[in-house]
Order: sequence, then structure tokens, then C-alpha cells
Amino acid sequence: MSDTTGQIDEIRAFNRFYTRQIGLLEEHFADGPLSLPEARVIYEINAKGYVTARDLVQELRMDGGYLSRMLTKFVEAGLTAVSPTPGDRRSNTIALTPDGDLIARRLNTRSHDAVASQIHGLADSQKRELVDAMRTVRRLLRDSALTRGPVVIRDHRIGDLGWLIHRQGIIYNEQFGWNIAFEALIAGIYSEFERAPDAPAKRLWIAEQDDAIIGSIFVMPSEGLAGSAQLRMLYVEPVARGQGVGAALVAQAVGFARQNGYQRMRLWTHANQASARKLYAGAGFRIVETMPETNFGKDLEGEIWELTL
Repeated sequence: MSDTTGQIDEIRAFNRFYTRQIGLLEEHFADGPLSLPEARVIYEINAKGYVTARDLVQELRMDGGYLSRMLTKFVEAGLTAVSPTPGDRRSNTIALTPDGDLIARRLNTRSHDAVASQIHGLADSQKRELVDAMRTVRRLLRDSALTRGPVVIRDHRIGDLGWLIHRQGIIYNEQFGWNIAFEALIAGIYSEFERAPDAPAKRLWIAEQDDAIIGSIFVMPSEGLAGSAQLRMLYVEPVARGQGVGAALVAQAVGFARQNGYQRMRLWTHANQASARKLYAGAGFRIVETMPETNFGKDLEGEIWELTL
């Protein structure tokens, strides 16, 4: 059995399990005033504010004739109002009436209570783990309704260093084929940072989005070079790239070095790290030394970059 076949089997098993969970949630609607399909339509109209019948057919994958009869029923019951769509005489816009809003609020409360009952026995950390996993599923399968929250840059806290080592070990292996020697190296680098005294100044930042770590960077004194700061371990999650996270982290590090009286800033990188090199060049760093290396199971071209502050 190939790895892909095993993965597909796991996804199918998850789908069967989750379908059973959805069935349990649906039972909470069984004694309500609306059938489950009717509740789904009311929920969708409420979520979007106003829709067309075509929107509902596409979003809910519902038969057009069945939906038409349902919408007629809603109008007759005073739950929805229909008006011509501006600029399109062939379609109508559907919105909830005040009575429809009341029904939607009751449905949302019932759904909220049903989910709360499902996760009642989980610890807070397990609830966060569940939500993170569900968001990951939606992101990887490209849920168009999933929106990103703001990027927050914060100081590091307990648990972050282990996560950074873990993630960067995986990412650099997937992206560049680097072996476990890289993970061992950065474990030492993070340990060195944490053991270093508070003066000269040092600091590590975490970029976070939707309560998940998406990047980091840190600054500490360059060993044996008075007045020089070392920029180290810039990393951005692949899914978060393109939002300016890396540039923001580099700017944070450079600004910190300037504020704390460093005269210059140095970093070590490799010629194959194209995205990071663009960020460094954009921040004003220049290559001052190159050297061939055999590291992490690969032949590499190492580079030392420097910025005068």
C-alpha cells in the first residue's frame, strides 16, 4: 500500500467519523419548527445578509426546484422578503424579515448549545487543539470562507522555542532537503540565545496569526565582535508568506539593534535561501563574505551579510 493510499484511507475514516458527529448535531434540530434543509437555508441567508436563489443553489448544492418551493414557503410565512436585484432584472434578492431574524437567532443558539455539549468534556488546551486542527483542515482544503486575522508580533514565552526548532527542522527538510543535523544545530542556537545574559541586549520575537505561530526572529550580540548584533533564525511559515511577515520581523530586529546602540548587524545565510536574501537586501544588508560549505547533508554556499547601523 502506497503512502498516498494510506492517507486517503485516513481521510475517508475521518469523513465517516465527522459525518456521525454532524448527525448528532442534526438531532438537535429534529424537534424544531424547521427541517434541517430549511434551517441551512435560513442560516445561509442570515450569514450573508442577502442572497439570490442562484447563490443558495451553488453554496448548498441544493436542487433548484426544491429550493424554490422552500423559498415560497418562507415568503408566505413572513420569514423572508424578496426584492429585485439591482442591475439584474432576471433575479431577486432574498433577505430575512424581523421574524426571520428571530428564527435565525434561535437556530444559532441551538447550534451553539449543541456544539458546546459536544466539547464540554474537553480541557481548554484540547479545545484549542481541536479548533486549530479544524482551521488547518479548512486552510489546506482552501475554504473560501476562511479569512485571516491580523498578524501580531509578540515576545516569546514558554513552549515557543521547542516549537520553533520542530517547525524549522521540518520546513527546511521539505524545502531544501536538509537533514537532522540542521535541527540539532538550531536547538543549540536557541539554547545559546536563552542562556546569554540580558546585556548586551537580546530579544526574540514571535509572529502570530489566528493564535498560531507563523514566524520568528531573534537578535543577540555577535560573539567576539564588540558593538555588533547578530540577526538569527528568521523563519516564516509557508502558508503565511506573501503577507510581509518576514519584512516586518527583519525591520523589528534592525530597529531593536539601532535602539540598543549596536553599530552593525551581521547574519549567516545560504545562497539557496532566495526569499530570505531578498528581505535582507531590501533592509540594506550586503554580502561581505562567501564560503563553500558541506552542511546538513548538502553542498552549500554560505554567506555572511552585514548592515551598518
